[in-house]
Formats: sequence, C-alpha cells, structure tokens
Amino acid sequence: MTWKICSTCAVEHEEAARVCRICADERQWMPADGQHWSTLGDVVAAGHRVRVGELEPDLFGLTVEPKFGIGQRAHLIRTPAGNLLWDLPGSVDDAAVARVRELGEVVAIAPSHPHHFGQQIEWSRALGGVPVLVAEADTEWIARPDPVIRPWSGRLEVAPGLTLRQVGGHFPGSAVAHWAAGAGGRGALFSADTIQANPDHTSVTFMRSYPNRIPLSAGVVERVTRTVLELDFDRLYDNFANVVDADARAVIRRSADRYIGWVRGDFDHLT
Repeated sequence: MTWKICSTCAVEHEEAARVCRICADERQWMPADGQHWSTLGDVVAAGHRVRVGELEPDLFGLTVEPKFGIGQRAHLIRTPAGNLLWDLPGSVDDAAVARVRELGEVVAIAPSHPHHFGQQIEWSRALGGVPVLVAEADTEWIARPDPVIRPWSGRLEVAPGLTLRQVGGHFPGSAVAHWAAGAGGRGALFSADTIQANPDHTSVTFMRSYPNRIPLSAGVVERVTRTVLELDFDRLYDNFANVVDADARAVIRRSADRYIGWVRGDFDHLT
C-alpha cells in the first residue's frame, strides 16, 4: 500500500486522506494556498537527508537537512537493554537507517505527541517492525494505522532507567521521556514542546499552540510541572535542539511560576 506525507508537518498518511487533520487543527497551521502532499521519493529526490549526530555519550540527534516539515530534532537514546527512538524525523533514508542500526537494537519508537509522528511506521519497518508506542489519548490522530502501533497511558518503562510519562498539556497524550543515566548520571528529560526551552537556555515555556500563540491555563501548567518534577533529572532536551544543560528542575519550576503569574493576571499592573 502506498502512503503520502503532509508537506507542512511531514506526518505520514494513508493514500485515502484528503487533508492533514494535524495541520487543520488549531495547534498547527494549514498553508494559505491549501493542502500540499509529498511522497518519500519526492523528499529524498529533493536532497533531504536524515543526519545523525552525537549529543552526549549514548545520545544522538536526528534532523532532516535541509529542513522538511516542522523541522524537529528527534533523539536516539542508547541503553544496555536496547535503544529508544524518541520522536520521528519527517523522512527516512538508507544511510540514516544503517547508522541507527550500527548504534544498537532499537526496542521501541515513541512520539511525544502527534506533531512528531513523522514517518513512524516507515521507521518501524526499516528497523524490523519495532513497536511504535502512541499515547492512547492521542491515537485518534494516527493517520497511517498499522499493527505495530501499541497504545499506552500514564507511565511506561521502555527499558531499565528509560521511562515514558504522560503529562498532557500540548495534547492530552503529550509525553516526556526520562533517561536516568543521561547528563553523566544526573538524569535527562526529553520534553519535546510540552515544555520548550527558551533561547536563553535558562528558562522554558508552555503552550497549546506555538505557531498560533495559544497559551495554556495556569492550572494545566501547574499540573504538567508537578508531574515532571516527580522525575529526577538535571538536563532538559526539547524538540528543536535547545538544551537546559543543568538545574533543569529548578528552571521548570521558576518558569512555570512566572508563566502562571502572567496568565493569572498577577502582573497586569505592568501592562
């Protein structure tokens, strides 16, 4: 069966799809001139390649260059019990698959939320039918169904020291990944854009929609913050190559307090 790729978000769809629901939703955006589709052959022929680079010991970033779709950075987390492919690039090519295989067996693929489904089924097939772990609350957004998809909810240990945690916010099923051995044993949190690092790398923010500037409520931001602070970590990686290198737990708490104060109206006298 053939499939197609939304050119705006780079998520794979069944051939029968007429519009990308992910981009038609208020959290994403549809081009002013309407829906555009590509195929994997089109993407590869245009020169887009998935680049794999080391970020720290046992952690690798995957990006599509030149940019295609949203342009997120996916992560490959390596553990003695197997590797996790966290979030998915918007393309697949033979060289990238070979490099990922060289780094060890991938035991699971997990998107943080629907914007990063990417080529999750194609990556699974390229890696031998690896399970694709999609939060049950977000399965309605799956545009290319396949038996390799395994719904989950709440908390899931992928491998010893490597855990998925559903926190909601951006999407009801939005998840983070926690890697206990990351950051030299201090722990690393992979927050995608459930919690996104700001350009200063010393603060973070929370949004329902980043392109459309739609905020979350104070209550939701507090819930997300409390949930992630149940985990032990020092470093934060978001989905666009921004890193809070150290003291990320305190950064999240401080940033959440600032955000909550503004949306609650505590600082209206300054406006």
